[in-house]
Amino acid sequence: MQKRILVISSSPRRNGNSDTLCDQFIQGAQKAGHPVEKVSLKDLKINYCTGCGTCTKAGKPCPQKDDMAGILQKMITSDVIVMATPVYFYTMCAQMKTVIDRTCARYMQIRNKEFYFILTAADSDKKAMERTVEGFRGFTSCLDGAKEKGVIYGAGAWNIGDIKKSETMKQAFEMGVSV
Repeated sequence: MQKRILVISSSPRRNGNSDTLCDQFIQGAQKAGHPVEKVSLKDLKINYCTGCGTCTKAGKPCPQKDDMAGILQKMITSDVIVMATPVYFYTMCAQMKTVIDRTCARYMQIRNKEFYFILTAADSDKKAMERTVEGFRGFTSCLDGAKEKGVIYGAGAWNIGDIKKSETMKQAFEMGVSV
C-alpha cells in the first residue's frame, strides 16, 4: 500500500549531514513505491509563533503570511512525516522547533500519522541525542494517533559529508524502504 511521505529537512546547510540522510531515506521510500515530497526549511520563510491566540482563542487561521500554512497542510495530508534535524547544543535546531511551534494553529488535524526522526550530531555518543528525540516525542504526544516508527542517529558527523562514511547511510535507506 502506497503511503504519502513528507520529509521535513531543517538543515541550514545544503547537503548537510541530516539533509543527506533525508535523501537516503527518500531513495529507499521511492524504491518501495511511495510518493515522497521533501521540504527544505532553509528555502522557506517561517516566522516564530507570536502567541497571539488568533488560532486557539478565536478559531481562525494563523494571521502570519509566510510559508508555514503550506507546510502544515502537507503535514495534515501526509500519511508519514519524517522530521530531520542537526543537533545543536543537544537539542533540535531552531528551524525545526519553529515549525513545531507553528503547528499550533491546526495540530489537532495532524492525526494518525507515522513518524520517523533523523538526527545528526558531532558527538559520537547516541545518548547525547536523546534530548532531541524527547523533544520530537513531546510534539507527537500531542497528536492523536501518532506512531513513532523509527529513529536514525547520525552520530559523529561534524563536517559536511562526514555522514557519508557512516553505516547510518544504509540504515536511512533501509528505513525508507521499510515504510
